[in-house]
Amino acid sequence: MRRGTLTLRGIAGAAVLAALPVVAMTPAYAHDEDKVHATVSPSRAEPGAKVEISVSGCDGTTGSAGSGAFTGDAKLTGRDGDKYSLNGSATIRGGVEGSYDVTVICDGHPHQGAGTVQVGSHRREPVSPVRAGGGGTAQLAAHAQQETGPGTPHAVIGLVLAGVAAVAVAFRSVRRRRSE
Repeated sequence: MRRGTLTLRGIAGAAVLAALPVVAMTPAYAHDEDKVHATVSPSRAEPGAKVEISVSGCDGTTGSAGSGAFTGDAKLTGRDGDKYSLNGSATIRGGVEGSYDVTVICDGHPHQGAGTVQVGSHRREPVSPVRAGGGGTAQLAAHAQQETGPGTPHAVIGLVLAGVAAVAVAFRSVRRRRSE
């Protein structure tokens, strides 16, 4: 009975020791993959546009960033990449559209999917007036742009009203003079 207990303890200890390196290595590997991040600015660019790439989490002062959207790899440079970002620029190649992953090579190995870049044409909208806010004033502004201003009928009405006002003032002043 004692031999069975010792055997069971030995097997359990060996299993724990065998699993220990795998458990100890997994978090370190996952941490290395998660610590490198690339930011592309602007995040959405047109073909032919130049984009700036900023990478954080790399040890060292140099590296490179590549993507299927770039014409070539971007050379990254900077001060102590672990504390500061590495920076570089790339040009978006023609004839591409969609979302592309950015792969960063630093610390002697690649970090795939460290960032993304969106390629596509920018929409030139909205056009004036924007139908938002103001409690519906955008519709009034749209109608106001279509109208050209006062026309002949408005001018005639204004002249008639001015004439009536002049006659009323003259009539009143004549009445005051008679009463004195």
